[in-house]
Amino acid sequence: MKVSFVWMVVSYVCILLSVAFFTLFERKGLGYVQIRKGPNKVGYMGVIQPLADALKLFLKEESGISVSNKGPYYVGPGLSLVLSLCLWSLYWTNFSVWSMELSVMFFLCVSALNVYGTMVSGWASNSKYSLLGALRAVAQTISYEVSLFLLLLSVISLSGSLSFSKIGLFQYSFWNMVILFPVFFMWLVVCVAETNRAPFDFAEGESELVSGFNVEYGGGVFALIFLAEYASILFMSMMTSIIFLGEQNMSIFSLFFFWSKVVIVSFFFIWIRGTYPRFRYDLLMKLTWLSLLPVSLFVLVWGVAFKFLVVVFGIS
Repeated sequence: MKVSFVWMVVSYVCILLSVAFFTLFERKGLGYVQIRKGPNKVGYMGVIQPLADALKLFLKEESGISVSNKGPYYVGPGLSLVLSLCLWSLYWTNFSVWSMELSVMFFLCVSALNVYGTMVSGWASNSKYSLLGALRAVAQTISYEVSLFLLLLSVISLSGSLSFSKIGLFQYSFWNMVILFPVFFMWLVVCVAETNRAPFDFAEGESELVSGFNVEYGGGVFALIFLAEYASILFMSMMTSIIFLGEQNMSIFSLFFFWSKVVIVSFFFIWIRGTYPRFRYDLLMKLTWLSLLPVSLFVLVWGVAFKFLVVVFGIS
């Protein structure tokens, strides 16, 4: 039990460090997309800039808001970070803290709870801007969760398992990206919307909501929201690699190849942020309900029918 606790702490510290350096990766990437230099002053080529940013945020004085609901005001960011770290428990290694056969069900349950952290944070601030940002985020997340679950079910219907590890092993011959190529791109769009990233970052519209649901947060509490958001981005990148780009074993070469794919997928979030302007909100909602949802249902029906034919007629 003591060894498991130690590895759990080490795993979560590594996750938080990876989140910190992913912010550097994003700032550098956006800099070169916009033909400028990113952070390059702190340390060698700015490599310790994330640590300096974290130190600044956690040492910054908290601004006490007299009209906020004190308890929920601090619970919301903490809840978001805890749920994001719980999702990372699904990554299997030789030092896994949790190991479960129904990992997909665990993902669906925890990801459905993620919206509460944003909702509580926006409501507890007692600000009109933060409340509007929270309402936007809740509507957006709930809408795109439907399509995300259906797309995930279509992958499950082909692999015949609710375990991420077995879904990865199922792709020994062909990646699901090859078999379900249009679904892969739909999944990427849904992941961008689920994580409230540009061009779907309506929860943080600077022009009309200042900073959205986190407008009243600063210092260390804002850092918790920041960490939760980027931990979710990295987790969705990892899950995309597992269910569409395959994973066979835990050898050193396989792990290196796997995390290279995760970095490439995570760069997609940065690339699309530096390329596309913000969507209109009504078009965002129409995209999921009138486009992604019908196609997701069609793909799910096709996947179930295909698996049925495989089982009945013994097609291999």
